[in-house]
Order: sequence, then structure tokens, then C-alpha cells
Amino acid sequence: MQRVIELTEWEPCGISVDWAEIEAELGVPLPADYKELCEAFGGGTFSDCLSFVGRDEGIVFDLLAQWRVDLAVDRDGRYGDVSVVDPYAIYAPGGKGLVGWGSTEWADEYFWLIDAEQPGTYPILVRSHDAGPWHRYDISTSEFLYRVLADTDLKPFGIARYNLEPTFEPASDDHIGGRPR
Repeated sequence: MQRVIELTEWEPCGISVDWAEIEAELGVPLPADYKELCEAFGGGTFSDCLSFVGRDEGIVFDLLAQWRVDLAVDRDGRYGDVSVVDPYAIYAPGGKGLVGWGSTEWADEYFWLIDAEQPGTYPILVRSHDAGPWHRYDISTSEFLYRVLADTDLKPFGIARYNLEPTFEPASDDHIGGRPR
């Protein structure tokens, strides 16, 4: 996480989050480094193109709000039993499935594969905008985020090859103070 802070020249916000409440609704603990990222950054946008969902009063950058919407859509039977994250499903408490935590303006999607039977294991699954194959990364959320922002060889999901400035723009004006001056 420290490398993401240094890369973006961000001043950590120290956001207070009630993780017990969030994890109780999900029925599983979230990755420790993700929680640290949320407390340092909140929800918002990296490099003007990568949306990071954390804990925010609005629906767009709020992990629980986004997960609730994804779960409702995934369970909507009007279109049969096909999942928008096929061959997976959106995580439901006590089960196994995906929880989204980020995306890009090119419609790349970042998820954890969460299994209530194996708490503490959070492989990252990513797919590109063309709903192509899933790619699995067995690294932490903060390591994956850092590599997306800084590693020019991370293909097809790295954005560093586009020479975008590694910045962060908070979703909420409450967190503007964390922006470097």
C-alpha cells in the first residue's frame, strides 16, 4: 500500500470505516490491505481512468452499494440463470463468488473471488471490456493496484504504458484534503 501512496504522492486521509458492520453484511472479512487503501484514499479515481470503490456516501464509489446492486442483478431471474460474470456468480453471504472493487474507463473489471469456506483467501479475477477470458492474480489488492498503475509490462490490464500521471481524485469533497498541494 505504501508504494501506491508514494506513486500517487497522496497524503493518507485516515478515513474511519466501520469494517465490522460491512464484513457482517458480507459474511466474510475483507482483505486487510484493501481496508488500509480505503482508509488512506476512500473511493475515487486513479490516473483519471481507474475507479476504486471503497467506503463513500454515494453509490458510485461505495463497495457495499455496488455489491448490493451487482447481487440484485445477478439474482434477477428475468433473463434466466446466466450470470453477468459467467462462469462465476456474484458473491452471496455464505457462498462463493465475485465482489467487484474496481474498474477502468475501458470497462476492465477487477474482482475478488471470495469463498466463505476459505476466509482470508482473495484471488483477484480480472476481465477486459470484451468479456474475454478471466485472468487470475494471486497477489494482494494493493500489489495489483500498484502494478496496474506503474508496471508497463502488466498486459492487458496495466495503464502505465499509456503514460498517465499516477494521481488520485477522491470521490467525495470530504477527502480533498488528502490531495497533495
